[in-house]
Amino acid sequence: MTDAARDILRLIDRQQRFIITTHHNPDADAIAAALSMAIFLKAKGKTVRVLNEDPVPHWLSFLPRANLFEQASAVTKINYDAAIVVDCGDFNRVGGVRQLLDPKKPVVNIDHHITNSRFGDLNWVTAEVSSTCEIIFDLLAAARFRINKALAVLLYAGIMTDTGSFRYENTTSRTHAIAAALMTYGIGAQDLHDRLYVGIPVSDMQHFIDVIHRAKLYLNNRVYCVSLTRAAAVAFSKSFDLKDKLFIFLRGIKGIEVAVILTELSAKEVRVNFRSQSDFDVAKLALGFHGGGHTKAAGGKFFGPIAEAERKILAAIRKQLGSRAI
Repeated sequence: MTDAARDILRLIDRQQRFIITTHHNPDADAIAAALSMAIFLKAKGKTVRVLNEDPVPHWLSFLPRANLFEQASAVTKINYDAAIVVDCGDFNRVGGVRQLLDPKKPVVNIDHHITNSRFGDLNWVTAEVSSTCEIIFDLLAAARFRINKALAVLLYAGIMTDTGSFRYENTTSRTHAIAAALMTYGIGAQDLHDRLYVGIPVSDMQHFIDVIHRAKLYLNNRVYCVSLTRAAAVAFSKSFDLKDKLFIFLRGIKGIEVAVILTELSAKEVRVNFRSQSDFDVAKLALGFHGGGHTKAAGGKFFGPIAEAERKILAAIRKQLGSRAI
């Protein structure tokens, strides 16, 4: 058992009421890690609230206990003893949840992002693992907690999505060993994969083709940039994960080093997502845009119009590419 696991389990034993949260616009790993922690704590007789800036995306609503997620905007005050933040590299990325937290109460930080700022009173941050769900698996093992099918589904979903179905370089032999252990609970890996990745409606595919058609190549075809206005984003059904589908598509194009997706949230706020297909460090890039992440996958925000966001992000990429941008 690691020191981090021991310290976190001791805190859990001492406290009764917990808040669990993760970053805004949560992905499958974030949601699955938060729900897994909630199931674990509830089984130990603890009182648990799972709060987030944003709701669970429709396409992930099938995950076990997804109904536990509450939006922070609907909560004005909450009594708790400790907060557990999962899959979040920067405390500010919990959004409105932070306003509900008491700075005098302990925060547990469980994460795998290389840019994590170690903001917790207790930190279990391991950048070498595939996902936060892999760390949660280790925490449950340290607690000698008996995994059930619901937990297996959650942990497998988080690991599978954060490794790109076990294709990304963050996939290790241990990742496969954990996946194999989870499969013994009869989770139905193919069915889970299909629910996460397959079944695109024709209307969404038509909108997707239009988005691809309007995307732009920059810097000697090394950078692929997709700018999504609010009107373009809302054209898709709630079950369609546009960002994921775009990055899967872009990863198959030879020569692109950096893929950028800009999503307009308002006239003055843009969500930014980066992916790297070379040695270009997008985590370093994201730090300049109120974000962070991994060397190959990162995100952040830009406060201003989407056209200005595109210009400034391209300028930052050009500077980081150096002579390769010429």
